[in-house]
Amino acid sequence: MLHCLVHRIQVVTTLVRTELHRFIPMSLATARIWMAMGMVSRVNLIADWTVIVGPPSRSPRIKAKHPSDGEIMTIQSDRWIREQATTNGMIEPFTESQRRDGCISYGLSSYGYDARVADEFKIFTNVDSAIVDPKNFDPVSFVDRKTDVCIIPPNSFVLARTVEYFRVPRDVLVICLGKSTYARCGIIVNVTPLEPEWEGHVTLEFSNTTPLPAKIYANEGACQFLFLKGNEPCEVSYADRAGKYMGQRGVTLPKV
Repeated sequence: MLHCLVHRIQVVTTLVRTELHRFIPMSLATARIWMAMGMVSRVNLIADWTVIVGPPSRSPRIKAKHPSDGEIMTIQSDRWIREQATTNGMIEPFTESQRRDGCISYGLSSYGYDARVADEFKIFTNVDSAIVDPKNFDPVSFVDRKTDVCIIPPNSFVLARTVEYFRVPRDVLVICLGKSTYARCGIIVNVTPLEPEWEGHVTLEFSNTTPLPAKIYANEGACQFLFLKGNEPCEVSYADRAGKYMGQRGVTLPKV
């Protein structure tokens, strides 16, 4: 059986080498194995069981998508982010380059934007033994502070917001990742995706996973936003369905 398998691979390899494209029934997983062996250079998904394979290449690439789609979702570069921010107000205020002297870095990066945290914080506390209920949020669960340095109690968290106001284009989805400076200190930043045509200040959650108090520095970098452009504009945007967090300003609490 091993001899037969090797023979089949040799036959298919010859077939692929001699023609630019060929429709070959196989699974995408099998096609990926072929790519790893250097037998094909690209794999385009046609259906659940059919792929198009291209000739071998020294720099193989894999690209899976349906032929009826446009371009696949791509991450946008600093040039695109700058253009959208300066011409369409996608990010306000906008910092055109990385600022890092004596602070946690913020501003435009290669494929993203490092946003700053503002000086408004809601620090959660258990003084009144309140229960955190997303459907019925009790204001006694936290205390408000406006400060340049916020201290998060051990194993607790705070709500904050970005300095920047975002306006997301209709064909873009924005995701957020925490800064490595905070992550290395056990401080996790959590933000849900920014949906197409949403706008507002982004509410940030800082979780202190350590048994020690932790500092958050206002007006310095807190997280990085990545802009993913879809293959086409969505049918229904966040603005179209009048999302409950549309146009939010300041630190915004949960809504139902």
